[in-house]
Amino acid sequence: MTVQFPTLAPAPVRGLDPLVSATTRVTVLGLGYVGLPLAVALAKKFFVTGFDIDVQRISELSEGHDRTREIEPALLSMSSLGLTCDAGVCPPSDFYIVTVPTPIDAQNRPDLRLVESASRTVGKMLPAAVKEGRAPVVVFESTVYPGVTEDICGPILEEVSGLRCGQDFFLGYSPERINPGDREHTIERITKVVSGQNSQVLDRVADLYGAITSGGVFRAASIKAAEAAKVIENAQRDINIAFMNEITQIFSKMDLSVWDVLAAAGTKWNFLPFTPGLVGGHCIGVDPYYLSARAEALGHDPQVILAGRGVNDGMAQWVARELHAKRGGQAGSVLVLGLTFKENVPDLRNSKVADVVAELEKLGHNVAVHDPHADNAEAMLEYGIQLAGDAFDQVYDLVFLAVPHKYYLAAGAERIAGLLAPGGTLADLKGVLGEQADWKL
Repeated sequence: MTVQFPTLAPAPVRGLDPLVSATTRVTVLGLGYVGLPLAVALAKKFFVTGFDIDVQRISELSEGHDRTREIEPALLSMSSLGLTCDAGVCPPSDFYIVTVPTPIDAQNRPDLRLVESASRTVGKMLPAAVKEGRAPVVVFESTVYPGVTEDICGPILEEVSGLRCGQDFFLGYSPERINPGDREHTIERITKVVSGQNSQVLDRVADLYGAITSGGVFRAASIKAAEAAKVIENAQRDINIAFMNEITQIFSKMDLSVWDVLAAAGTKWNFLPFTPGLVGGHCIGVDPYYLSARAEALGHDPQVILAGRGVNDGMAQWVARELHAKRGGQAGSVLVLGLTFKENVPDLRNSKVADVVAELEKLGHNVAVHDPHADNAEAMLEYGIQLAGDAFDQVYDLVFLAVPHKYYLAAGAERIAGLLAPGGTLADLKGVLGEQADWKL
């Protein structure tokens, strides 16, 4: 698939330093939850090419369909964004922005293979940009531990391109802050942290991102500081949620609902409004391991970070065992409502609901799973779960509302309770069903 650029340039960018202009070219590598919204926003101001190795993804986007549901079809169809899965047709650019995932492996160690591969891809593109006199900047948005951009990606770019970092091309880092399904904190509204290899590069990166967000930019002191800022943002949330999950387990032994406790504690002006739950998704359940791995490599034992991870990683098994105990230790038929990692999104990455399902099945229960947003093929590929087509056509011994999608809330507590067989149990992870629920955190 080739790139199709509009015949007319985007509207002039007013009030900007000449470092960027309407003729600035940008290539965004990776068009997932992070890259696509960024590319669409940039395309309103600049010439932008979106590259992704997923041929089907490019085909869908070309037809105006975003499976992540972050960009509305009308907006996607109207965008001047060029799309391609062929790195060879990406035009020489002033900025190359890498937004590929950075997962962890089975041992919870950082897996940098995708960002390393993207660096090799960009490395092949750089000579053409330098030949045109563009002094390209390679900006990484992928979450990494401090040092990855300069110590790992920079050398790869040099090796593949045959060019010198800091002279022929330059490095920048701007941590992504996309929150799937969040229509308030979009790329056009948030404060963007930016960093650059030197002050001139920092100015260029700041002007680029400043052109697309009303939230302004924050100039980090260094690339490593920007990398560190991103990784602690999610580690902080992870630790706070871990505290909520631990007190939930403690209070359950006292026959106390944590929601009742939090309602009272929340009346204090400086009480932090964190809540317990299953910590999934691509960020909070992953990023702390990047920081802890780097800490361990430096000889430091990251006790708080790993303790929080241990609590949150074990929460799904605890929930499943509590549900099993609520049923008197007797296996039966179970309906789990919701599989995605959070409400009202199709994102199945690192879903801890799948761990609840696996533990319930290990305890002997026959589990059906329903989710109006999740893709059945993806659920089967990632977790071996065949989604139920209709959640409301039979009854179950246990109904567990794991993810309170608007779809379920619209159905109402009474209808959900109507799915119970005589003597059945209605379980509510997030405490949204009121007095109808027989079990809640």
